[in-house]
Amino acid sequence: MCKAQGRVPINNIRQFWLEVRSSFWFLPTLLVLSAVILAVILVEAEGWLSSDLLEEWPRVFGAGADSARGLLTTIATTMITVAGVVFSSTLVALSLASSQYSPRVLRNFMSDKGTQSVLGAFVGIFAYCLVVLRSIRGREDGDFVPSLAVLGGLMLGFVGIAVLIYFIHHIARAIQANTILAEVSADTIEAIDNLYPESAGANGPLTGPAWMEATQCWYPVLADKTGYLQSTDADALLAFASERETIVRMERMVGQFVIEGVPVLSLLGRSPTDDDYRALAWLYAVGRQRTVEQDAAFGIRQLVDVALIALSPGVNDTTTAVMCIDHLTAILIRLTGRNIECSFRSKDGEVRLLTPGPTYADLISDSFDQIRQNASANVAVLEGLLASLELLASGTTDIARRRVLLEHAQALAELGQASIPDRRDRQRVEDRSARLTAMLRMNTLEDADVGTP
Repeated sequence: MCKAQGRVPINNIRQFWLEVRSSFWFLPTLLVLSAVILAVILVEAEGWLSSDLLEEWPRVFGAGADSARGLLTTIATTMITVAGVVFSSTLVALSLASSQYSPRVLRNFMSDKGTQSVLGAFVGIFAYCLVVLRSIRGREDGDFVPSLAVLGGLMLGFVGIAVLIYFIHHIARAIQANTILAEVSADTIEAIDNLYPESAGANGPLTGPAWMEATQCWYPVLADKTGYLQSTDADALLAFASERETIVRMERMVGQFVIEGVPVLSLLGRSPTDDDYRALAWLYAVGRQRTVEQDAAFGIRQLVDVALIALSPGVNDTTTAVMCIDHLTAILIRLTGRNIECSFRSKDGEVRLLTPGPTYADLISDSFDQIRQNASANVAVLEGLLASLELLASGTTDIARRRVLLEHAQALAELGQASIPDRRDRQRVEDRSARLTAMLRMNTLEDADVGTP
C-alpha cells in the first residue's frame, strides 16, 4: 500500500512565496533596497575616514560638490535610460516567445533571474545616485561631499557597463529555442524527482477497515475560487483525515481547472463543518495559471505546444519539433522504474487520502499524440517519435507500460504508411516501426493479466 511520500509540504503560503519569487518585481525590488541601504551606509561612513587618508589620495577621494553632483547625475541619467532599454528589450523577447514558441513559456521568461537582476541593477544604481545626490551640500549649505559614496557611485557605473554587456549576451541566448526547451525540461524533471521519488513503493490492493467503509456517502468540499489547482499538501491532508477519522478524496487532480462552488474535495461519511473548510482551505492552492512544481504534465504541455507551433504551416520548423521530442524523451525516461500510478495514501495502516493523478499512459499520450496527429508525412518527426519510443522501450520491462508504447508504435506505423508519398521514405519508417514493434512484442504477453498502466 502506498505511504505518504516525504516531500516538502506545499500549501497556499508556500505557493504564494513561489509566486512572489518568480514575479518580475521581487528581485529588482530587493536590489533597489540594497542599493539605497548601501548609499546610506557609505554616506554615513564619510565621518569614519580620517583627514590624512583624504589628503593622501586626493585624486581618488577629492571632489568638489559641483563635480560630484555632475558625476552622479550623469550616472543616474544613463542608468535609468538603459533600464528603459532593458525593459523594452524584455517586452520584445516576451512577444517573440509568445508568438514563436508558446504563451505557456512566458512564465519562464518572467521568472528569469538573469533579466530580473539586470533590471534591478540599473534601477538600483539609479536609486543609489539619488540618495547620494541628496546628501551633497555646497559651501553655502555647509560644504559636505561624501567622497566614499561618490567613489562608490563611480564604481557602480562601471558595474552597470558590465551588466549591460551581460544582458546583451543573456537576452540573445534566452530567446533561442534550445535554451527555452532545456529550461522547461529541467524544471519538469525536477518536478518528477519530487513527485515520484525512486523509493516509492509498488501499488497494491486497497484493504483495511477505513476502505471497507467506502460505501458510505461522500460529502463535497466546494472550491472557494475559480482557477487551476496548482498544488496540494498531501501530508497535511493525511493528517487532517486521520485526526477526523475519515477519508479525503480529491475530485480534481493538480493542473485541472476548478470552478467556484464545484466540489474540489470530498469527505467520507462526514459533512464538512466551517472549521473543516477553514483547515482545508490552506491545504490546496488555486491560481490563474498552471505551475510545474507539482504538475509535471504542465511541463510536457509546454514542450508539446512549442512542437505544435513549429509544425504549423506558418512556421514549418521541423528541427525545433524534433528538439521538443528529444526533451520529452528525457522527461519520460526519468519515469523509468518509478511508480506514478499510486492513487491513495495511508497512515497507520488505514487508507486516508485518494488522489487522482496522471498515469504512465496519460503522460505518454500527452507527450506524443498531438505531435503525431500534426506530423503527417513529416519523416523526420515520425522517425524522432519512433526513436523516442525505442529508448523508452529499452528502459522498461513492465508489461503494461510496454503495451502502451506498442500502441503508439503501431499508430506511428499506420500514419507513416498512409501519409508518406515517397516509397523510400515510407519504407524507412516502416522498417523502423517494424523493428520497434518486434522489440516490444518480444517480452509483452498479450494474455498477461495486468492492470491499467
